[in-house]
Amino acid sequence: MTETSPPPKPARSAWLSPARLAATGGLLLLIVVLILWIAPSGGYDLQLVDAAHPVAPLVHIKGEQRAHGRGAIYFVDVRERPARLIERLIPWTRADGSSLVRSPHISSAIEQRLGAVQMSDSQKIAPYVALKYLGYKVGARIGGVGVLAVEPNSPAARVLKPGDVVVAAEGRRVMTIADLHGVLADKHPGDRVRLRFRRGSRVQTTTLATIADPQDPKRTIIGISPLQNLEVHLPISVAINAGGIGGPSAGLAFALDILQELGRNVAHGRRVAATGELALNGEVEPIGGVKQKTLGARRAGVDVFLVPAGENAQEARHYAAGLRIVPVETFQQALRKLATLGPKA
Repeated sequence: MTETSPPPKPARSAWLSPARLAATGGLLLLIVVLILWIAPSGGYDLQLVDAAHPVAPLVHIKGEQRAHGRGAIYFVDVRERPARLIERLIPWTRADGSSLVRSPHISSAIEQRLGAVQMSDSQKIAPYVALKYLGYKVGARIGGVGVLAVEPNSPAARVLKPGDVVVAAEGRRVMTIADLHGVLADKHPGDRVRLRFRRGSRVQTTTLATIADPQDPKRTIIGISPLQNLEVHLPISVAINAGGIGGPSAGLAFALDILQELGRNVAHGRRVAATGELALNGEVEPIGGVKQKTLGARRAGVDVFLVPAGENAQEARHYAAGLRIVPVETFQQALRKLATLGPKA
């Protein structure tokens, strides 16, 4: 009897080996991660923490009398960049302390121009408020808040156009962007606000619904990019070089530092960070990015953080982790509160 051998087993393809399958899977995963890292998020920005910076190197005053050993004033800023798709989908890939926010529905060129204009205005308002507090004769001229752009899907888009000038809100005269923000601070998104605006030589009245700020849902806006043509007249030369920093939120810090540089003991031996949009009447208006600014103040190791009173101060306390939060409503109140804190132990 002839013995027959079993048929040979089919050879396993080298491409189906466990090692090759694992390598292929790893390569595909790497490709997916790379795509998610490179791909834009589609309408989202990432707000990043930036450590607080001393104001003094930015401010130059004719006749300054800065006294040494009296502490320092710091400003806080929020860095922002377009978010990557992976950062939108997977929160732990975002930088520590960052926040994902919707991008504004305006072009980057308009956004940059708006930020530059707001910073320019804060550089004018801060010395105006500070020198007026010291008794100097100062002057200001402004004709309302211009409309640079309108949020396409906002209620304002059905009424306002670029080039219009808002001159009053809720019966209160609007001279500056801070004045407009002050009226809206009492509103909640969805509330209606009565506006008077100028279009050419004609003044009109309208009532429209407010909306939430896409970058700060607790903040109420009317859906415009505001612009103002502010002129101030000062008796002494005050120059503030903010570099590429934009926005209005350094106004309070600038004004405090101006007094400090003119010999007033504002900081009382402490490292004081401050944020808040400053109005011509000295009121401190709410700002955005409070989380990142509080973390930035902590990162710089300051002793005290002055923040607009209300929801801004409440949010700052949430991220304070021991940092002393001081809520303020006006420039004058900020000075009083700093004086009553006493010198640093």
